[in-house]
Amino acid sequence: MARPLIGTKLYIPRPRQGLVARPRLRDVLHTGERVRMALVSAPAGFGKTTLVSDWAQQTASSGRAVAWVSLDPSDNEAAAFWAYVVAALQRVVTGLDPGAVVRIESGPMSPEALLTPLVNGLGAAPDEVWLVLDDYHVIVDPEVRTGVTFFLEHLPANVHVLVSTRADPDLPLPRWRVRGELVEVRAADLRFTLAETTAYLNSVAGLGLSHSDVASLEQRTEGWIAALQLAAVSMRGRADPSGFVSRFAGTDRYVVDYLVEEVLAHQPEQVRDFLLQTAVVDRLTGPLCDALTGRTDGQRVLDLLDRANLFLVRLDDDRRWYRYHHLFADVLKAHLLADHPELVPLLHRRASRWYEEKDLTDDAVRHALDAGDFDRAAYLMELAVPAIRRHRRETLLLGWLKELPDATVRRSPVLSVFYGYLLMVSGDLDAVGERFDDAERALAAGPDPALPWADTDDLRTLPATIAVHRAAIAQAHGDVAGTVAQATRALALAGPQDHLARGGAAGFLGLAAWAKGDVGTASDTFTAAVASLHAAGNTVDELTSTVVLADLLIAAGRPAEARGLYERALELAEAHGEPVARATATLHVGLSEMDCDAGDLDAATRHLDAAASLAERAPMTESLHRWFVARGRVAAAGGDRSEAVALLTQAEEAYRPGFFPDVRPIAAIRARVWITAGDLPQVARWAGERGVTTDDSADYLREFDHLTLVRLLVARHRADPDADPGTLDEALGLLRRLADDARAFARGGSLLEIAVLSAVVTDARGDRAAAVGLLAQALADAAEPESSVRLFLDEGAPMLELLRAVERHDAAGPGGTAAARARLILGRGGAPAGAAGRARQLPATTELLSDRELQVLRLLDSELTGPQIARELFVSHNTLRTHTKHIFTKLDVNTRRAAVRRARERGLL
Repeated sequence: MARPLIGTKLYIPRPRQGLVARPRLRDVLHTGERVRMALVSAPAGFGKTTLVSDWAQQTASSGRAVAWVSLDPSDNEAAAFWAYVVAALQRVVTGLDPGAVVRIESGPMSPEALLTPLVNGLGAAPDEVWLVLDDYHVIVDPEVRTGVTFFLEHLPANVHVLVSTRADPDLPLPRWRVRGELVEVRAADLRFTLAETTAYLNSVAGLGLSHSDVASLEQRTEGWIAALQLAAVSMRGRADPSGFVSRFAGTDRYVVDYLVEEVLAHQPEQVRDFLLQTAVVDRLTGPLCDALTGRTDGQRVLDLLDRANLFLVRLDDDRRWYRYHHLFADVLKAHLLADHPELVPLLHRRASRWYEEKDLTDDAVRHALDAGDFDRAAYLMELAVPAIRRHRRETLLLGWLKELPDATVRRSPVLSVFYGYLLMVSGDLDAVGERFDDAERALAAGPDPALPWADTDDLRTLPATIAVHRAAIAQAHGDVAGTVAQATRALALAGPQDHLARGGAAGFLGLAAWAKGDVGTASDTFTAAVASLHAAGNTVDELTSTVVLADLLIAAGRPAEARGLYERALELAEAHGEPVARATATLHVGLSEMDCDAGDLDAATRHLDAAASLAERAPMTESLHRWFVARGRVAAAGGDRSEAVALLTQAEEAYRPGFFPDVRPIAAIRARVWITAGDLPQVARWAGERGVTTDDSADYLREFDHLTLVRLLVARHRADPDADPGTLDEALGLLRRLADDARAFARGGSLLEIAVLSAVVTDARGDRAAAVGLLAQALADAAEPESSVRLFLDEGAPMLELLRAVERHDAAGPGGTAAARARLILGRGGAPAGAAGRARQLPATTELLSDRELQVLRLLDSELTGPQIARELFVSHNTLRTHTKHIFTKLDVNTRRAAVRRARERGLL
């Protein structure tokens, strides 16, 4: 169960009541609007948060955007830190890139890849934006610090960051200081002046001290507001406040110790004990306090402390939940540890038991760990595993496991298995097998009677679960035979009602069939797996598995069935709401891919935006790379190829070898974008690295690579028809082998793409009539070519000419099926506008100019000579002259200068 009130981290705290307004410091912070960063740096208790929250409230009330993040030690993880930062910014900046949060959960990524889209999105904001990072001193993680440095170094001019911290952050402050890009408020600035001290002690605290007493206290405390507050509490009700002031002395640390002793000493013993015994928890409520103290007056004492303003902060409007002022809590904990160290683990154990009874598992485990009671923590984790797995909170479990001694994990077969599973999900396949071996050894030895295992279904079904996970490892390594062997073993070990294990085993048998290209068997087997997941009540995995079934149906050439499956699953997911948000996001990504294939880029973008919004609350850890791929394909289809390449690179960084066959390698998708951009040397390097040739035998796991290679060969031939004339014949031979394999396993989707490329290759060989016939036959035979519009449009101008030829000649024969389908595809061939691709609406001439000719046209609009342009394009000078002649003809001009001018008039440049 998630911690309540976590959202309070993103709200500007209300300035503490009764404190003196400090316009002199607010004015200093307002000058930060002209610089990169404002820094408020001073030791604890100097009123940093109060000052900054007062300034932030005033700034926000004036209509400016202020995003606030209150940091704590749990934010020392890049994913957690940037999730809160982005969530805070999205609260105040309308239209901020919805994909920003999605990137956060993608695993290890460079700061540039992670944050550049966020920086770009902020730069597009129409107004000034402030980001406040309060208590930044708690951040010690180098990865987070590196990201913050990158973020600050690349801030747009309209964005500013205010950092509040107890110690100077590890940032290039000297450089920014010299450049005048830094505003600083330090301890010397934060110290109360004599006038402020007088106003606070006499007007606010109502002590009525003499001028000399105020001056003495101000001098002895050096204007430290925490000490002044503690002094005011200690002096309330004293008959001789002047005597207290005269005895008051010491440095900051001793001031706090002395004053807290004074505060505690003047409290009744029961209140003093209450304060110390309840200091171990972050949040306070009456029943929890009773569990810690063994008393029954917890709520009454909290009300008393609240009325006495004794460093208690309300967390809700009902006065049920509180916390201590952080400084006060720190001192209480220090005193507890110094005076009663034997109580500390006891109190944590009491807290753990109370949270367990309330089903607040996160806190129960947390306090068991703080108590050093690792055996109890392990037991609680075993109990928590089903819910964690059901709600896909793997990151939380992994964090817990890392805090346990390794011997404790190894003693628990359930935790060993799920530790291995989590390592597998993160991509660390080398360390997984050892964890499963540990679990099998522990099961063989049996539990220690003094340390029993939690009696759960997970323990009972563990042998089958281990076999399922070993099947996953084999799948990730591309070991189809090993996958089948382990999945078959899992089915033999699982009982009739062990739906989760049976579903996993059936799923991997289906994936093994998919890896061999047998999509029919894979579809049937995986359907049985989904039924088992449904019976197990594992709704998230059941819904997520829809993506696999849809992929199989698309591969079989049945996209309409795939879309229907998606839409039914999405309707079910939306009915379940927040608990399955992760699966809902994944379904939106799948539908966006289908919409992109069908040529509806606006609909594809809407689905991607919906997925990004959902992923802010439930990260798409395993399928994150597909979101980037889908976004990249939309960008490429919209004409923004550089953006497409950047997104596909992010997809590659997010990809983790996992459970599903890699039938569409991201590198090959990017190579296809390079082909349309005319960057053939990059594609040639890709082909060399992948080792794909036209002599290869048909292999479904390499089919996507082979079809990409065919596109490269065609592009090379068009760029230089005289080079390697036999490569197109070799390409046709490869396509025939691929078609035979696809036909053997009824992969209708593959057959359509192979047929389209066969027509393209035949046309490139100069046989237009045969190419038109092949394309017409493909259009007539395909079940639903209108669902694969991008397959045709991505082949560029030559394909458009072939489609027009099919339309003109009604080449399909009776009924004109092919002509009608060609007409439909051509009707969707216009460049998209707006968010779908950010491409310009170009005049009809762009349909006449091929992608290569557009590339030549852009280079003609430069200072390069003809031979230099030829070298830039890796073509001969004669080939360049041919391209130039075609451009002049299509633009109806006779010179290079006229071509550039005409192109600008028509929006081509």
